[in-house]
Amino acid sequence: MNESTPPTAVTTAPVGVVFRILGSVEVCSSQGAVRIPPGRQQVILAALLLNANRVVGVDQLIDAVWDENPPNTARSQIQICVSALRQTLSSVGLDQTIVTKAPGYLLRVTEQQLDLRVFRAEVARAGAQARAGLSAEAAKRFRDALELWQGPALGGDVVPTLRGRAAQLDDERLSAIEDCAELELGLGLHTRLVAELAGVVAENPLRERVRGELMLALYRCGRQAEALEVYRTGRRIAVEELGIEPGETLRKLEASILAGDPGLAPADHARPVVDAMAGSQPHQLPADIADFTGREDLIEATTRVLSTQDGVDEAVGVVLLAGKAGVGKTTVAVRVAHRLRRDRFPDGQLYCSLGGMQADPLEPADVLARFLRAMGVPGAGIPEREDERAELYRSLLARRRMLVVLDDAGSESQVMPLLPGSASCAVIVTSRVRLTGIPGARLFDIDVFGPEDALRLIGRIVGQQRLDREPEAARALVRLVGGLSLALRIVAARLAARPHWSLTTMLGRLTDERRRLDELAHGDMIVRASLSLTHDGLDAQVGRLFRLLDLAPGDGQARWVAAALLDTDTVTAEGLLEQLVDTQLLDVVAVGVETRLRYSFHSVIRLFARERLLCDEDPELAAVARQRLLAGWLGAAESAHRAFYGGDYTVLRGDAPRWRPPEGFETVLDPLGWLDAERFNLCAAVTAAADAGLDELAWELAVSLVTLFEANSYFDQWQRTHDTALAAVRTAGNLRGEAALLCSLGSLHLSRNLLGAARTVLVSALTMFESLGDAHGLALTWRNLASVDHGDGDLLAAVEGYRRAMAGFEGVGDLVGQAHVLSQIARIELDTGDIAMGVDHLEKALVICREVGESRVQAQVLYRLGTAALAQGRANKANSILHEVLSMVRRNRDVIGEGHVLHTLGVVRSRLGEDDEAVTLLRSAVRVREAVLDKVGAARATLDLAMVIAGRGEVAEAIDLADSALRVFVDRRTAIWREKAEEVLDLLASGRPVPGS
Repeated sequence: MNESTPPTAVTTAPVGVVFRILGSVEVCSSQGAVRIPPGRQQVILAALLLNANRVVGVDQLIDAVWDENPPNTARSQIQICVSALRQTLSSVGLDQTIVTKAPGYLLRVTEQQLDLRVFRAEVARAGAQARAGLSAEAAKRFRDALELWQGPALGGDVVPTLRGRAAQLDDERLSAIEDCAELELGLGLHTRLVAELAGVVAENPLRERVRGELMLALYRCGRQAEALEVYRTGRRIAVEELGIEPGETLRKLEASILAGDPGLAPADHARPVVDAMAGSQPHQLPADIADFTGREDLIEATTRVLSTQDGVDEAVGVVLLAGKAGVGKTTVAVRVAHRLRRDRFPDGQLYCSLGGMQADPLEPADVLARFLRAMGVPGAGIPEREDERAELYRSLLARRRMLVVLDDAGSESQVMPLLPGSASCAVIVTSRVRLTGIPGARLFDIDVFGPEDALRLIGRIVGQQRLDREPEAARALVRLVGGLSLALRIVAARLAARPHWSLTTMLGRLTDERRRLDELAHGDMIVRASLSLTHDGLDAQVGRLFRLLDLAPGDGQARWVAAALLDTDTVTAEGLLEQLVDTQLLDVVAVGVETRLRYSFHSVIRLFARERLLCDEDPELAAVARQRLLAGWLGAAESAHRAFYGGDYTVLRGDAPRWRPPEGFETVLDPLGWLDAERFNLCAAVTAAADAGLDELAWELAVSLVTLFEANSYFDQWQRTHDTALAAVRTAGNLRGEAALLCSLGSLHLSRNLLGAARTVLVSALTMFESLGDAHGLALTWRNLASVDHGDGDLLAAVEGYRRAMAGFEGVGDLVGQAHVLSQIARIELDTGDIAMGVDHLEKALVICREVGESRVQAQVLYRLGTAALAQGRANKANSILHEVLSMVRRNRDVIGEGHVLHTLGVVRSRLGEDDEAVTLLRSAVRVREAVLDKVGAARATLDLAMVIAGRGEVAEAIDLADSALRVFVDRRTAIWREKAEEVLDLLASGRPVPGS
């Protein structure tokens, strides 16, 4: 907020808000953004808003602007600035907002017009709800209040006299975050809080309350060591900077974590994974834009069609927006979607850019998987085949009122599987092609802007006064640009960034570009000329970043990507990215879980960046930048794997270079969350590495991602990335990379229960690792082959394979590998009746898991200890262990594990004589297993449920349940369980007692 502060992009304000100070100082109106010149006018407006509805003396304003050294003309300059502010506000219908009142001025606002007042009111209401015990409602209201913040108060760059007030406001925000986090921790939402709290702690290291909340969230995620490290870091900072120890509350929390205090565990009533996911309500629309103008007839027509379905009650409402690249199709689609989202489609919105005009458009199967996950389907519950995914998708939408936006479609075949089957939903499709083959679609062609709408758009960005000063030049500029939305925004952004340029100057420059490109077609010429003019005016480093960003795989890039491309720090990189945003060459597309901005190209601008990259960049230097970026993705993925497993366990490493992102803390504090958030970019990085001939990097990155693929059942991406990397290593003759990928594919086939396919690739991997003398690779392969033997029922071969793997893991120091093998051997021992030996192996595995802080294998080990206790007749002990495991799998959002634990807990409660509780648990187990399409598992739980119900005398229902289970066993050719179901049915039919489950 000083004379050199550049104008910032104005974001869309909440309904009713006119003035914003929770972030940059901004004014919004029904006509769009109102530009307040930086410097004195922004300072005065800020001072008036901080004292809204109170008189601010002229002397106070002078102090705010100049502090201790005002010029002799200070009073007159204040008057001039206030007069200019009044004129600006009056131009958008805000007359009499600033009034003169001795000894200065007063700015009038209502409660809803100033974001600060709205924020404080919402926080007060949230506090009242929390005191009344309405925790979920209070947390939601806190989140709504915090969404009002767009950055540091008053924009962060504050003149000294207002710095104290800005700091007070920032402190109010931090208090709201802490209050909200406390509520959400009580609601069992610790997993989603980790990344956010880590960012807040990093920015406010002396804030003890939020540090304690982060420690508790980490501890509840099963990451005790990291929670203690957060404490130690805070203590070191407090001692070094303040010379004091942490407060009593923080010290007690550390002691409780060290002691494993049961009181730190989340409430036992935390929602089951399937229940939590079933209530998910996706809101995937991109943000609406503040300076939208024109096309009102089109907006009204499309809104009317989707609101009324055009009188066709049984059909899905489909609108197709067609037009050339850059004409504004997406903007219109998003505008309409935002108009409809609350009333017409309260259950949420699905959005995906299909990339139909790109070289590698998205496949419908991938989009369906993305949408299913957004609607709460766990990864393991997503069918393999596209047609089955489409059936499940339509079934879920049939019970909801949702809007689906399919952006940049390339063909009817890309769209058809994504259409809902229910009239309760509607679809907006945008395409450069008139897709007339979509049944029932209403086609709207979008043309370029007319002269008046084009002038209004430019005026909203650069200011109407500049257009009024040069009306002829403005109209000539519009004619030259041709009314194309993208070109208009680029030209307007260029003018806004250079207020000293006249419109005539811009007209001349653009005309020169047009002559140089006169061989191009008209539409391309408009965009390319506009882009060339903007590109050529960029600073050298900004221009180089613009070109190199085309090398970034995927979409929605964090700022460290720019730092990697330029080999610089993230602060510098962010400044360069924001300059590209200011010139409309880059879009801010989302805010990630780690509260950092993401940046993306418009598809047309990416093509231009690619052209300039080929023309202006040295190919060798560009290749170095690409390799550095891909090495950054590998470094970050490697860090995430280490954080998840406690080290480089159960994974092979190669010789590919690493570039460590300087802000990679989120990969450590929430490794699985970071991997999931970056999944599409990471998969694209594997492809980019393979295409660039970086085979070592490609295979290392692919196998590093198995951490995510396995945990969340991303089987499609697992297969695709490994096939891509496999082709690269085979072309390069990279035998170790090939063996590593084949071994990993063996794990994939095991996850899919494709034992024959698993054995084939694993035997090949084993041969390769033996020729290389690779002990770690051999251990991993022997472990997987033993699992194949186990699945085939050859227990002797399985035990021998596990023992070979164990020796290999011990030789290379792979602790998690050892724990996993011990657990698998124990499983066989428990199944064959050697309970004592099985428990001994499990306890050894548990010691290892707790030593390294690994939670996934630890949950499996504890589960088997629970089943062992049940087999020993110690039902109370089994009940205690399994409840601990249930909390762990729910924290990890492990829906498959939840199904297993609920089933066994149901059996345990039945053994304890608690049949009502047993029935509840077994019904839940059936529901969970059905949700992940585990039909055999659901049938097994159903059979146990039938036996418990029969014991209560409800024979008719028990027969129905057992019969339904038998049909599954017959269909799936599960002989052992078929025989058990037949036995149960015979006993029920004869009236004889049914043994307990």
